[in-house]
Amino acid sequence: MVITTTTPDSGEQVHSTFGSRYVREPLPKFKLPEKAIPKEAAYQIINDELLLDGIPRLNLASFVTTWMEPECDKLIMASLNKNYVDMDEYPVTTELQNRCVNMIAHLFNAPCGESEAAVGVGTVGSSEAIMLAGLAFKRKWQTKRKLEGKPYDKPNIVTGANVQVCWEKFARYFEVELKEVKLEEGYYVMDPVKAAEMVDENTICVAAILGSTLTGEFEDVKLLNDLLAKKNKETGWDTPIHVDAASGGFIAPFLHPELKWDFRLPLVKSINVSGHKYGLVYAGVGWVIWRSKEDLPDELVFHINYLGSDQPTFTLNFSKGSSQIIAQYYQFIRLGFEGYKNIMENCIENARVLKEGIKKTGRFDIVSKDVGVPLVAFSLKDSSKYTVFQIAENLRRFGWIVPAYTMPPNAQHIAVLRVVIREDFSRTLAERLVTDIDRVLKEMDQLPSHVSITAGHVTTTVGETQDDNGGRKHVQKSVSESQLLEVINTWKRFVDRKRTGVC
Repeated sequence: MVITTTTPDSGEQVHSTFGSRYVREPLPKFKLPEKAIPKEAAYQIINDELLLDGIPRLNLASFVTTWMEPECDKLIMASLNKNYVDMDEYPVTTELQNRCVNMIAHLFNAPCGESEAAVGVGTVGSSEAIMLAGLAFKRKWQTKRKLEGKPYDKPNIVTGANVQVCWEKFARYFEVELKEVKLEEGYYVMDPVKAAEMVDENTICVAAILGSTLTGEFEDVKLLNDLLAKKNKETGWDTPIHVDAASGGFIAPFLHPELKWDFRLPLVKSINVSGHKYGLVYAGVGWVIWRSKEDLPDELVFHINYLGSDQPTFTLNFSKGSSQIIAQYYQFIRLGFEGYKNIMENCIENARVLKEGIKKTGRFDIVSKDVGVPLVAFSLKDSSKYTVFQIAENLRRFGWIVPAYTMPPNAQHIAVLRVVIREDFSRTLAERLVTDIDRVLKEMDQLPSHVSITAGHVTTTVGETQDDNGGRKHVQKSVSESQLLEVINTWKRFVDRKRTGVC
């Protein structure tokens, strides 16, 4: 949700050239119009404004699916008017959600038999899924502490500093301390050794990420499990693990089946995954799966007698659409294991093509890893003339939306560009992106001036002249305080990851 900053009594109006065929008067921009207008006019007015949005398939900042098959689009349109919460009225939709939960649970090796129902729920995305999983951990920890007669007012979660902003939301909204393992240059995921060291008797869980949003890298959940098992044995605690597999949950089972990160590890008690990322469904749908019924406290599940039947529910909302649940089931039965595997292999191959093209420019260091989410994160070898932020801004001229950001503490001095490879990002597009990056670099090489920022000091290169030895030297001038503030504020808008949420 975006907090609006609109002035309520603003007199601004919407003027539409095409709408003037039907509408003679301009429409108020921030107030409800007094009269109705023809449907054609309403459509044209909105459509004209939306033309200024970016093209979703060229939005390389997002992991979110931007293309589905026409047959699935038809199913989505046919179910837009179904409220998922009306389980008694739409029992088939509820059944499809249950099938999806069980399919995902088996994909993640949950210890449930063929006839045993898995424990999980569909959500509007991984953010809600993480909130639900966190609440389950907090309640289980509090109940145990109460029975032991110990204080239960200071719960904490241990994570890496590379976690998505939704973890900070959970901590703030539900009064849980977030203990972050700081990153370091060259190692941009949570260190399991340091994470285990930070665990104490108040830790409700350790959150590991399967597919960091920064570099796509998988964290070592197996090592974390072994370290925590040893510490639990020594201390008598039973600190569990949650795996945030928002991006990697639909990648690892198909490309790295030998990798142990899921319910095969005994301390992994819950896993979330985003159906609208590599689950290949439009936003927004997510899933959270628990290892067993014992890991989801009964008191968190509500039984509601609504519209004619008992409905057990564990969500942060009530009404929501059915279309994304139906779309997820379509993808599961349409693609199967083989289909998902083929798509993920194609994504990895296109990521490899892009990475090789970027390396050939000779200008960048690749910071992403081969094993992980199909993305390419890269930093400039030399930022003295221009920055990755300026490159990202110039790429927009060609329609590309490529994010640039700094790493979290203690690696915030590293700034990178990141390109996410989705199903609809072809090899041809990858090659074209490399061409456009190279073109931007050559254009920026010709720029006569450059603003550099080092330890708070700003200078501007305005030209070159000969030095005493006949060589070239830069001629620089100081920048005023107002100019300095403008530069700093511009950078803050770009690099404040905690505010914008890299996704």
